[in-house]
Amino acid sequence: MSYQAVNFKNKLGLFNEQWSPKVIAEMNDYQFKVVKIQGEFVWHDHKDTDETFIVLEGSLRIDFRDGHVDLSEGEMFVVPKGIEHKPYATIIMDIAVVLATLIFFVAVRIQRSAA
Repeated sequence: MSYQAVNFKNKLGLFNEQWSPKVIAEMNDYQFKVVKIQGEFVWHDHKDTDETFIVLEGSLRIDFRDGHVDLSEGEMFVVPKGIEHKPYATIIMDIAVVLATLIFFVAVRIQRSAA
């Protein structure tokens, strides 16, 4: 058997499309994905699963109908199932996503764009 680590930076360098998740690995019922985002996502919820955001570098804002949470590097937040929310990034963000039947995990890394 060959053992090889998955490098997020390398995988994220393989595409430029935003809001188009790419599967980079699978484990049992989980799919590990990476996605690039910028701006606002739509209001949405997950009826049957929580969603977890982990910020690896930079910051992320998650809006709720009754408030918001700002995440900084090294912080995480779990959005409980059924809660409407809208992620927001002012600059291009690279996100790693793990999807399962009951779990939605997002690790976030900011990629600073030249202004």
